[in-house]
Amino acid sequence: MTTAQEQFDRDWLAFDNEHVWHPYSSVTAPITAYPVVSAQGVRIRLEDGRELIDGMASWWSAIHGYNHPLLNQALCDQLDAMAHVMFGGLTHKPAAQLAARLIDITPPPLQHVFFADSGSVAVEVAIKMAIQYWYAQGQTGRSKLLTIRSGYHGDTFAAMSVCDPVGGMHELFSGVLPKHLFVRAPQCRDDAEWSESELSEVRQILAHQAHEVAAVILEPIVQGAGGMRFYCPQYLRRIRELCDAHDVLLIADEIATGFGRTGKLFACEHAAITPDILCVGKALTGGYMTLAATLTTQRVAHGISDKDPGVFMHGPTFMANPLACAVANASIELLLSGPWQARVAAIAAGLEQGLAPCREFTHVRDVRVLGAIGVVELDHPVDMHWMPGEFVKRGVWVRPFRNLVYVMPPYVMSADDLATLTQAMVEVVGLVK
Repeated sequence: MTTAQEQFDRDWLAFDNEHVWHPYSSVTAPITAYPVVSAQGVRIRLEDGRELIDGMASWWSAIHGYNHPLLNQALCDQLDAMAHVMFGGLTHKPAAQLAARLIDITPPPLQHVFFADSGSVAVEVAIKMAIQYWYAQGQTGRSKLLTIRSGYHGDTFAAMSVCDPVGGMHELFSGVLPKHLFVRAPQCRDDAEWSESELSEVRQILAHQAHEVAAVILEPIVQGAGGMRFYCPQYLRRIRELCDAHDVLLIADEIATGFGRTGKLFACEHAAITPDILCVGKALTGGYMTLAATLTTQRVAHGISDKDPGVFMHGPTFMANPLACAVANASIELLLSGPWQARVAAIAAGLEQGLAPCREFTHVRDVRVLGAIGVVELDHPVDMHWMPGEFVKRGVWVRPFRNLVYVMPPYVMSADDLATLTQAMVEVVGLVK
């Protein structure tokens, strides 16, 4: 009988196709996975020698591009000292330094940092923090979350429970997930369009059920994988005011929007508000390693710690991994020391210009740009077995989902590469029937 290792040795790609379960894929009708041998700058090099301009920044994380010498060096330096050590009862300088950096670049009330393994886990931590806080205050009935439809917060169970239960990716799990409170997603794209009617459902729920609500959780300004929707800052301001009026915590999930993606360092800055709990991840390490963090206020941290059981009940094995913390420190320094605002603004201008022709297609419902995010929304789902291959033929990497063809490129992408990327999007979208 042939062993798995022998199958791998004979044809590793065929082995991968048959045995490796890729994200959001079927093992009986797998989508083509293109073999990558290296990546440099904004280019991914395939095994057959072709190079692709990366429009996805590896799911929005590789903001500095690939194989950056400063980030490589940070990893090498840390590796020489220590690759990992448990964070329970031990600590290390890279983690403390990263906490200091995060506290300094986020709003002042956020003073306590809990490290996690991934964005989904950071959201799990945020939800647990909110619920445990109210339990510690003797308000054990406060276990529900209030959120907006079209949201996405991760693929783990608590995170799935606050994703859109109807139009989201986790509808089939709705029968076994905790039941939370959902309101219509904001429709206003700009503050000039603002209407107080946007908040009618939120006001009604908080007026009658605030005693059941631990927190409001949302993605500020940009809803990511739930639909790549943008909404106006005034909605976020008013949500903050309503949370304060009803003494409800506010959780901002900035896993996708943090570290400059929307043109502000954090999307909450568009509305000048501070959440009680903030989740960051993805670009935190510049796409090098998995790491996330959940920041919170003294009120929440002390509220949990000063009451029984006196500790926050969470502890990932690899939390605050020294390698990940070291490269995160280097990534934040690299971002803040460079002209990231100008780069993101230039990408926004290039996306606006380059994607404009898509507005002429009758099957395109909307084209929208914010910061280094460009979205072409079609009126029907794309063919995931066909469309990625068309992009590869044109020398770019774009991975659409549902009816959305979108890009979130590295901030270091040149104008010429961005033009190639958007031209490919226009061509491929134009071929859609």
